[in-house]
Amino acid sequence: MGEEGRETAEEERKLMTRKTRGIFEKVPGSGVWWIRFADSTGRIRREKVGNKAAAIKLYAKRKTEVLQGVKLPENFRAKPVEMRVLIADALEHCRNNNRGFAQDRVRLLTILREFGSRTAASITPQDIERWVAGNGWSAGTINRFRATLSLIFRLGIANRKTESNPVKLVRRKKENNGRVRFLSAEEEMSLRAILASRHPEHLPELDIALNTGIRRGEQYSLMWKDVDFGTKLLAVSQTKNGETRYIPLNTTALAGLNELYRNSSGEGYVFTNRHGDRLLKGRHWFEPAVREANLKDFSWHCLRHTFASRLVMAGVDLRTVQQLMGHKAIQMTVRYAHLAPEHQMAAVERLCSVSSTLQHPTDTTTDTTHFQAPELNARAIN
Repeated sequence: MGEEGRETAEEERKLMTRKTRGIFEKVPGSGVWWIRFADSTGRIRREKVGNKAAAIKLYAKRKTEVLQGVKLPENFRAKPVEMRVLIADALEHCRNNNRGFAQDRVRLLTILREFGSRTAASITPQDIERWVAGNGWSAGTINRFRATLSLIFRLGIANRKTESNPVKLVRRKKENNGRVRFLSAEEEMSLRAILASRHPEHLPELDIALNTGIRRGEQYSLMWKDVDFGTKLLAVSQTKNGETRYIPLNTTALAGLNELYRNSSGEGYVFTNRHGDRLLKGRHWFEPAVREANLKDFSWHCLRHTFASRLVMAGVDLRTVQQLMGHKAIQMTVRYAHLAPEHQMAAVERLCSVSSTLQHPTDTTTDTTHFQAPELNARAIN
C-alpha cells in the first residue's frame, strides 16, 4: 500500500472511531447504527441504517435534504400507536357524547384488558373473532362489543393515529329480537301486592312505566317541565335516538304523576327520594320486588314490552304503536304483531266470503242480447 493509501485508511479509521453528531449505536456493541436529526418542521426523526459508515453517509444526506426542503421518503413511518391510546380517546369521546356512558366504559375497559398492550396495526379481524367467540357471549353482546371496537378504530382514523379498521371485516351476528316478555294480569297483581306492602311510594313509578312505555333512562331523566297536565302530554327529550317524542297520558299515568307532584316542589326531577335527591333507575325497589314475586326472566325493559303488547292486543295499529314506542323503524314494532290474533283471524276470514261469492254467483245478470260491438275502423288500424 502506497503512502497515499495509508493516509486515506487512517482518515477513515479516525472517522469511524470518533463520536459523530447524529450517529449512535442503539445497543452498544451490536454493530447496528442509527441516525437522529430534525426535519424541516423541527420534528425529531430516527432512522435505523446498518453499519456506521452507511449511517454517516445517510445522516449527511438527510441534513442536505432538510436544507433543500426535500420531502422525506414514503417509507418514513411514525411510531406504531398502541391500542391503549386509541381506547383513551374513545373513552373521552363517549364520556362527552353518549348518554349510556356507563355501559360504554365497561366495554372499553374490557377491550383495554384484552388488546391494550398491542399496537392498533397488529390487530386482525381473526383476532377479534376469536376473542368474542371465546367469551361465550350472546349475539347481542358480541354486536355491542363489535360496535365499540369499530368506534375505537374510527376515531383513531379520524385523529390520524391509525390507518385501517379491522372491525369492518368482522360480520355482525344475527340477533333474535323475536322474544317479547310481558306481564300477565296475574303477574302484575302479584308485583303490585308486594310493592304495596314493601314500597308503596314507588307504585306511581310502576304505573307510569306501564302506561307510557318509556325506557328506564328516559323515565328517570324526566323533569316537571316535561309534564303538561293541561294537554295531558309527556315530552320525552332524553331519548335513545336524540329526538323528542310526545306521549299522551292516560288516566292511570296522570294519577301517578299527580300523586308525585303533590309530594314534590313541582320543580326539578320528577322522581326523587324523600330528601329531594334525584332517583337513579329504581333498582333498589324494583329488582327485589321482581324476585319476591317470582317473575322469571323479567327486567325493567319488560315493562316497555308490556305497554306495547297490551296496545297491540287492544287492537291499536302497529304504526301508532311505533310512534308511541319511539321506534325508528317499523321492523322493531312488527315483533308485537303476533299478539293480535283476532285481527289476523279476521283478515284471513275475509277469504271465506270471497270464496263463497265465487261458488255462489249473484242472480243479478246483465242483458247483452242487444249489445253489438262497434265496427272497427280499418283506417285507424292501418
